[in-house]
Amino acid sequence: MMTKKDAAEAVRAAKARLGVTWVQLAEAVGRAPAWTTSALLGQHPMTAAQAEAAASLLDLDEDVRQALQLQPTRGALETAVPVDPTIYRFYEVLQVYGPTIKELIHEQFGDGIMSAINFRLDIARVPDPAGDRVVVTLDGKFLPYQW
Repeated sequence: MMTKKDAAEAVRAAKARLGVTWVQLAEAVGRAPAWTTSALLGQHPMTAAQAEAAASLLDLDEDVRQALQLQPTRGALETAVPVDPTIYRFYEVLQVYGPTIKELIHEQFGDGIMSAINFRLDIARVPDPAGDRVVVTLDGKFLPYQW
């Protein structure tokens, strides 16, 4: 049986070979680009219909379809501190702004956390005269601590 990691590599290879974009895959699957990309990289299980839609667009076989439907072990980093520069910047942002984010959440919502389960992610490119901006929206439900 193929692993989710192997399926992700097959997806990446087919995507490059065929020139398919993540947005096109998301449209075929019927979900948001961030969710679809994450699922195809092994972080979410897909339904049979979603796996079929993606695999058909990418001309991938039944082994990949089945692997895309498996329950994942979430967390894609192979080291505690990420070494990829793009991923590391988010680690750096949380080191610098994590305490600020925590304080502002507690001040505005009370004692609790932002859910990473009831969660949406969006990435947008915003033109700017000084250089295009990357806008990342993390949208999670507030979960109050229950003592």
